[in-house]
Amino acid sequence: MRSSRLRILSRRAVAIVAVLLLIVAGSFAGSVAESADNTVRLTVDYGDGISKTINGLVWANGYTVLDVLKEATGRPHGISFSFTGTDDAAMLTKIDDVANQGGGAGRKNWQYWVNGAYGNRSFATFALQAQDDIVWRFTTEQGQ
Repeated sequence: MRSSRLRILSRRAVAIVAVLLLIVAGSFAGSVAESADNTVRLTVDYGDGISKTINGLVWANGYTVLDVLKEATGRPHGISFSFTGTDDAAMLTKIDDVANQGGGAGRKNWQYWVNGAYGNRSFATFALQAQDDIVWRFTTEQGQ
């Protein structure tokens, strides 16, 4: 009698542990998927055949292209960058050791695209969405 009662209790304990493991695994998988959804990707194209892509950069509501650049500086093999101005007047001047060349025909400068669309306003005010793909390219006017 005692032995059969122990077997029943053991089966119940195993079933309870199995259910708890499934619950924990399900919530872990959900949090991993949720955190992967709250990221963006940054690609830096140096204009000389070399580019660098940084996946899984943290995104939060209200983040701008500038915020993502700041996130990328803290990554192993990340980037460094410089800019002037603030808000609508902010202008990127340098990524890593590649600086803008200024105005004039054939001169290259840093320009950005989000999801394939040319950045039509200051990178400091361009609001991003989760899963956006940001590309900074060292190129002539709008990549021409």
